[in-house]
Amino acid sequence: MRDAAPTTIFLKDYTPFGYLLDSVHLTFDLSAHATRVTSRIAFRPNPDATDRTFFLHGEDLNLIRASINGTEVSPDVTGKGLTADVPDAPFLWEAQVEIDPGNNTALEGLYMSNGMYCTQCEAEGFRKITYYPDRPDVMSTFTVRINGDLPVLLSNGNPSGIGEGWAEWTDPWPKPAYLFALVAGDLVAHPDRFTTRSGRDVALNLWVRPGDEGKCAFGMEALKKSMKWDEDVYGREYDLDVFNIVAVDDFNMGAMENKGLNIFNSSAVLASPETSTDANFERIEAIIAHEYFHNWTGNRITCRDWFQLCLKEGLTVFRDAQFTSDMRSAPVKRIHDAIDLRARQFPEDNGPLSHPVRPESFQEINNFYTATVYEKGAEVIGMLKRLVGDEAYAKALDLYFDRHDGQACTIEDWLKVFEDTTGRDLTQFKRWYSQSGTPRLTVSEDWADGTFTLTLKQRTDPTPGQAEKLPQVIPVAVGLLGPNGDEVRATEVLELTEAEQSFQFTALATRPTASILREFSAPVILEHDHSSAERAFLLAHDTDPFNRWQAGRSLAQDTLLRMILDEATPDADYLNGLQAVLRDDTLDPAYRALMLGLPTQSELAAALHERGHTPDPMAIWSAVETLRQATAQHVQDLLPRLHSEALVDGPYSPDAQQSGKRALGSAALALTSRLDGGAMAATVYANADNMTLQLTALSYLLRARKGEVQLAAFYDQWQHDRLVMDKWFGLQVTMAAPEATPETAKALTGHPDFNWKNPNRFRAVMGALAMNHAGFHQPDGAGYSLLAGWLIRLDPVNPQTTARMCSAFQTWKRYDTGRQDQMRTQLSRIAETPNLSRDTTEMVSRILGA
Repeated sequence: MRDAAPTTIFLKDYTPFGYLLDSVHLTFDLSAHATRVTSRIAFRPNPDATDRTFFLHGEDLNLIRASINGTEVSPDVTGKGLTADVPDAPFLWEAQVEIDPGNNTALEGLYMSNGMYCTQCEAEGFRKITYYPDRPDVMSTFTVRINGDLPVLLSNGNPSGIGEGWAEWTDPWPKPAYLFALVAGDLVAHPDRFTTRSGRDVALNLWVRPGDEGKCAFGMEALKKSMKWDEDVYGREYDLDVFNIVAVDDFNMGAMENKGLNIFNSSAVLASPETSTDANFERIEAIIAHEYFHNWTGNRITCRDWFQLCLKEGLTVFRDAQFTSDMRSAPVKRIHDAIDLRARQFPEDNGPLSHPVRPESFQEINNFYTATVYEKGAEVIGMLKRLVGDEAYAKALDLYFDRHDGQACTIEDWLKVFEDTTGRDLTQFKRWYSQSGTPRLTVSEDWADGTFTLTLKQRTDPTPGQAEKLPQVIPVAVGLLGPNGDEVRATEVLELTEAEQSFQFTALATRPTASILREFSAPVILEHDHSSAERAFLLAHDTDPFNRWQAGRSLAQDTLLRMILDEATPDADYLNGLQAVLRDDTLDPAYRALMLGLPTQSELAAALHERGHTPDPMAIWSAVETLRQATAQHVQDLLPRLHSEALVDGPYSPDAQQSGKRALGSAALALTSRLDGGAMAATVYANADNMTLQLTALSYLLRARKGEVQLAAFYDQWQHDRLVMDKWFGLQVTMAAPEATPETAKALTGHPDFNWKNPNRFRAVMGALAMNHAGFHQPDGAGYSLLAGWLIRLDPVNPQTTARMCSAFQTWKRYDTGRQDQMRTQLSRIAETPNLSRDTTEMVSRILGA
């Protein structure tokens, strides 16, 4: 039988917990299937609470005993927690429970990964460890004793005792339970040290399984860079004597910012030139920075409730984007962020899973770790900074840290520091947190008597639960270019606050060309009726790197849509403009490589749908292939020069300079492979001395429908490296011909190395299937059926991963009736599965309700 209908939780119903916690002492007696957890918690009544019900969350726990002030009690226990009568005065709660980490396949709470004990408590995993008020506004200091026969025993804070078979840790900083962490295992440390600007000597350790020691150096350097950057840019110092990172193979997410003991998915921290690509290195650098930055924006100041998740995540994503921009190329980073936002968040914001940056309700909070909360939340921070200016932003952040250190806060607390710092009324700006959907910005122009007028209109289409939309504050960065490409007006930020506003630029000698939404100044869809010639002009002359890239992207999309709808030939303005950019060796190689990218096939499907057409995935795929082939032929005389520019002198480094060159070389190799049938790719593969080149060459060989020998050799070389094998699995699905994609993925699920219970391996195959647009959407529905079957199988084992992968179906209403019927059938098949998890039930119900 299915569980009872999930309960919907509402932001408006928030009330504080009835009790405050003065201290928490935990003792763990580790055993794979019978770990005993003894808790001793000092409670006292909360004077600000109106409800004094003593309820402690608890799931999958076997209560051995409980006492209050030393007297045994028999609380009322349910599958969700317990209640008990308690004194109206301070009291000591003690309890002992037994849990089974060895059979905890959901990877929440305390579980085991390859013989290692580890935890994941965000958002609500701590309730699977012991009975506790598992909510982010309940904060306390923790002392943890771990008893076990494993050589390494770790928890939050500073070490406070150690002996044969035990270790004790004390965290002096009050924290919510979601930041609790414990790790025990046979681990090896990669050590280092960092001295803070006030002189604190911090011991750093990156703990890994034996054999992974050679993959730690980059992660450690990234950590030290992050610590220094946060001191220099935000004035934030580290506040403990130890900072530990542990690499774990079985992990649902990328990493977790537990106070002083960060736990990382192995793929997000382990790296070497031989096993990791440039993209892997950059991702690792960013994730390590993100989790470290949480020490202040998430840990020292946390969320009052889970509706405020964007408070810590949006701000920290914004901070890690700033860090990457400083470490690498700011324009390239901004373009990558826009590509990611449009690919992941825009479909979410305009589909059945749409929700505000701060949701009003949820059934399962795990389903709201989304691109809207993270990436759109970061864009909201960026807009706020752009509106108030750098100096005011810095002052507001200083006030935020000073005023709210040690507190669990809300979006209102966050905005209030900006209002107090700047004197601005942010009431209308706050709509970015409460209003879902992607605003559409429509631009019209007028020119008369030396005055150029821009009229901006905004609208946001209805989204689930929000039919009426109000105007938002949209910062629109605009520059004007003269006929020769010079700037006649430098960038200025126009504040659009009404549904329609006009802005005038006077005393101009000739009609300018407007460069609008520079640096992607707001997460909106820009509708500006530029001709191909105007876009080509911007591609050639725009002084804003983002908009120059955007001009090329828009030209590419326009020509692809004409090719799909009208069987047009590739646009000459686009091909000639692209050729000119590639020829310009004053531009960053990474930037030129980005210029060669095309809109994703999913983006093109969305664009067709918005224009009233039913997208045909195979027609889209065919147009993209045709344009890529035409591009290769058009720029073929430039390719030898690009390959030469991409050559790297000296040993491999994942820095921005070398990785930019390799990105350009990869883009050139992709085009060359379309002309020589993969001959150069075979040579590159044979001579590759790093994973970036090896994997790039292999991918283009597979795209050329060759490479079987190299694919087998790759497996033989790397079959014992679990992270490289994730690449091997995913690449085959990504590069499969559309008609062969479902069968390729199906065959890989039968491979002896396909461990479907490992989130990384499962995502490598099923995530790649969902991302192969034409392959997933084959008209026979084979891709839909395959994914649905595996999600049904995975759900009782790992509900979190299952629910998140259901989003592959979120755009089902965009396609033809045949595909819609097939996707609806598979969604219903999932929904009707007995005992479906709360996580997956909510996701499928929302998608089907489209």
